[in-house]
Order: sequence, then C-alpha cells, then structure tokens
Amino acid sequence: MSAYAFFLTLVLLILISAFFSISEIALTASKRTKLQVLSEKGEQRALKIMLLKEQPGNFFTVVQIGVNAVAILGGVLSEGALNGYLRDAVLPFVAPAAAERVGSIGSFLIITVLFIQFADLIPKRLAMINPEQVALRIIEPMLMCIRLLKPLVMVFNGLANLLLRLCKLPTRSIEHVTSEDISAIMDAGAEAGVLRKQELHLIENIFELESKNITSVMTYRDDVVYFTIAGDEKGIREKITARPHAKYLVCRDDIDNVLGFIDSKDLLQRVANDDFSSVIRNIEKFYNKKLLVIPDTLNLSEALARFKEARENFAVIINEYGLVVGVATLNDIVTALMGSVIYPSDDEQIVKRDDHSWLVDGVTPIDDVKKALQIEELPGEGDYETIAGFMINALKRIPKKSEAVEAAGFRFEVVDIDNYKIDQLLISRLS
Repeated sequence: MSAYAFFLTLVLLILISAFFSISEIALTASKRTKLQVLSEKGEQRALKIMLLKEQPGNFFTVVQIGVNAVAILGGVLSEGALNGYLRDAVLPFVAPAAAERVGSIGSFLIITVLFIQFADLIPKRLAMINPEQVALRIIEPMLMCIRLLKPLVMVFNGLANLLLRLCKLPTRSIEHVTSEDISAIMDAGAEAGVLRKQELHLIENIFELESKNITSVMTYRDDVVYFTIAGDEKGIREKITARPHAKYLVCRDDIDNVLGFIDSKDLLQRVANDDFSSVIRNIEKFYNKKLLVIPDTLNLSEALARFKEARENFAVIINEYGLVVGVATLNDIVTALMGSVIYPSDDEQIVKRDDHSWLVDGVTPIDDVKKALQIEELPGEGDYETIAGFMINALKRIPKKSEAVEAAGFRFEVVDIDNYKIDQLLISRLS
C-alpha cells in the first residue's frame, strides 16, 4: 500500500470511528425536555431521537459494531502498513530484530494515540457541548446505519435482551423527572444569570408546598382571637380594638366548641348602622355557620385544594382528637409561597445575628431552619414539625431555659420559654 493510500485509509477510519463516538454521546446525553420543546416547534428529527432513545439497544448495537469493526481494521492497517514503514525507517540505524520491535511498538502507539485523541476524546467532548443539536445532525445517518445493519442489530440486540431478562434486569431506560431535577436545573439557571433570585425562590417555594404541613403556616390556638356566645359587649369591643382581624371565630364556651365565624366587614356594616350592640347581644344569630374544617395532617398543597373546593379562604385546623390546633387562611398559604419574594424582611422567624449564630422562633418550621442553616438532616426527623419540637424530641421532655442540644454541627439553646412553650432559641455554629 502506498503512503498516500495508507494516509487516506487511516483518516477515513478515524472519521468513521469519530462519527460513532459522537453519535453515542449525543444520543445518550440529549435531554428529553429539550427534545420535546424542539418537537413542539415542528422539528421532526427531535421526535425521531426520542423514539430512538426509548429503545437504545438499537443504536448502541450499531455503535459497538462500528467502533469494533474500525478498531480491528485499524489494527490490521497498523500491522500491515505502518509497521513496515517504521521498520524500514529505523533499519539503517539498528539491527533487523530491533527494527522489527520498533516498528511493531511504534505502529501500535501511533494508531492508539490517533484513535484515542481524534476518534474518541475530541468527538465526545464536542458532543457534550450541545448534545441536542449534534443529535439532530446525526440522527438520519444513524437511522440509515440501523437499517443497513438490521440483521446484525437484531441478532446482537436479541442476545443482549435475553441475557438481561435472564438476570431480571430492565431492557429499556425510563426517564423520571423529579422535583429535585427541576430544582437543580433552576439552580443552574440562577448561577448562569437566566433566572433572577426572586424567581428561583418562588419556584423553590412551589415545590415546598408538598413538603410543608398546614400547621407550619397556621395561627396557633393560643394566638387565635374568638368570641363566645356568652361574651359581653365590652370584652368583644376590647378584642376587636386590640387585635383586629378579618374574621373571628364564634365559640360556645371555649375554642374547642367552634360554632362558626363572623366577618369583620359584617361588623363594620353594623357599626355604620349603629346596630353593633344588637349584634353582640344576639351574636348566635349573625355568625356564619359555613365553616371550613380541615385536619392538621394535610400539606399546603392539599390544604390549597380544600380551600378551592369549598370556595372559602378561612379554615379551622383540628387534630385527630377533634381539638382545635389553630386557624389558617388562604393568605397564609400565599404568603408561604410568595413571602420570601415579596416580603423578605417582614416578621422574620430566623434572624441572623452574625456569621455563626441565629435567633429563631420556637414555632419556626424545621424545614425552614434546615434551609437557612444548610443542614442536610437532623436526628429524629418526621417526629416533629418545628424547631421547638426538635428540642423536645431531643431532650425527651420540656426543656428549661438555657438548656442546649448539639446536633449537625450546631448548638441549639433555649433562650426564652413561656409556661412550657419554647418562644425563642439561639442557634450557634460549633467551631
């Protein structure tokens, strides 16, 4: 073989091997979400790629046939031509036996380096830069190769599927897109400057609707303002003046005997008509009995669905014993969704004192504490919902002031407690 023919053959083999290498990476790394977007824009090749990815055995078989066939031909070329060229080149300087070894080793090294560099590494790195666009360009030639090599593909693919089934292994890949995957994409978009910080927070909060319980946003029973049927006018006026709200519970004698609620706008109308005193004296005739009651086991997403079904924006939260644990409004859920975006500094439950310490309200949801402190896991998760619950779970009793617990590289110390209720904690990073 002449040197010119040898060079052309070598270049052709490298190009063929590079095609199979770049095809393998492009078809494997291309993301289904991006392909679906391209398909919706009318790109038919994207649909072909998705169909091929559902049965990856076909193109993997073609790739392996092509790569191995080229490797064998490259070895033959190395042994038959390049070996002789190198041997003849060094023969005037060394003994014939040594020249033979130099030719054999040299041809092996040269062919190996050329194929690794130009037929494998560089094509694969190029394909990884934008796999979807590369896949669009190589899909038609790859489908042609699959059709031409169909008999071999059927044989090798059939044998591979048989062995996988015997080993009880899946023969097809199933892509599952999880909330973690989407969050990772959003984080990457924020780092690249595609998403603003507020948009990233909003998306993260949407996913947290499934993980946060309704009790994390409700007003706890100790803070709920309610009227009783036997309440006097002066007491009710003082409650309205001291703690104005949009809605007030109406109870028989205590908060666990809820009858309904009364809307502040109805009271305002009565005040405007000088009829407020009659409402108070006959409050059982004016309150709204259509009260939404939801269990405290619902997450925010489920609670939002209940608000939508009932067409209400106010609900009483009860536990499994039928006792009232608090009240929640639709606005509470919206605030949980939008609060960190619209009101980043209002009513903060976690206040950062310095780089190593935080003041935290006892009712702060444990997920918010973990997120703020970048804690992966705390002991006993699932047995409590708030940071106060974490302290009680860790100590196995109601803590006293100044008692502390160390966990996950932090020290959790009770700094304020009110009649068995943990009001505030100091969290410090351990050195």
